[in-house]
Amino acid sequence: MRDERSAVPVFFLSDSTGISAETMGNALLIQFPDLHFERRLIPFISTVEDARRVVEILDAAMDGPVTPLAFTTAAVDEIRNVLLNSRCPIIDFFGLHMDRVESILGVRGMHVAARLHGVGDIIRYNNRMAAIEFAIEHDDGQSLRALDKSDVILVAPSRCGKTPTTMYLALQHGVYVANYPLVDEDFESVDLPRPLRKLRERCFGILTTPERLSQVRTERRANSRYASLEQCRYELRRAEALFRMHRIPTIDSSASSVEEMSTVVLQRLKVRN
Repeated sequence: MRDERSAVPVFFLSDSTGISAETMGNALLIQFPDLHFERRLIPFISTVEDARRVVEILDAAMDGPVTPLAFTTAAVDEIRNVLLNSRCPIIDFFGLHMDRVESILGVRGMHVAARLHGVGDIIRYNNRMAAIEFAIEHDDGQSLRALDKSDVILVAPSRCGKTPTTMYLALQHGVYVANYPLVDEDFESVDLPRPLRKLRERCFGILTTPERLSQVRTERRANSRYASLEQCRYELRRAEALFRMHRIPTIDSSASSVEEMSTVVLQRLKVRN
């Protein structure tokens, strides 16, 4: 019987960035909340020699106390074949599904690295890069320039999870996202902050629990008014009243992953559009 305290070594392998391998692998691992995983990403396995070195790492892990597990999205056949010769159990997402897709379409796919992430589609790639630049410029209210170009504006008290959600939406979906932090003067009124008043329909509120917010703030500024449970309760209560007054949709970041929050935001955008 497995010792629940022993971490399971997990490898995410890719001949590109590894984003797909991590996303799909973690979607399965999250179903095992009682197990602990020691994750390692190995991206850009671009040659057969690279793949052989990775196999050495995987086989060495097989000699450890806990059987490892690997997920791969490698698309290049030569690299995939080398990886699959490892003694380590490997979940081959590309191989599991590509044959079926090719059979349905009646055409053989290219089996080329990097196309999983849109690099082959230059227009889509450039749009995502532009969205990331927009997100960086408009992170945490740093800039109000061209705020009306945003697809969505995430609004929340400090440290509620605005930035990770912003960056995920920009990187994964090419959405133009700004985020705006509510500060002391914003809590004194039920009016929307002036820069947001004409953009209410693009606003999306993020809330959390006072306990979670206090914990996160304490890591940044311990023993401060900013991190006190009393202050966190006050800010969240006022933010919730503000969102309710202006019919701004909200999500609780303490109960949702970044991926789940982003999906809710995207669904809201589809309804609005």
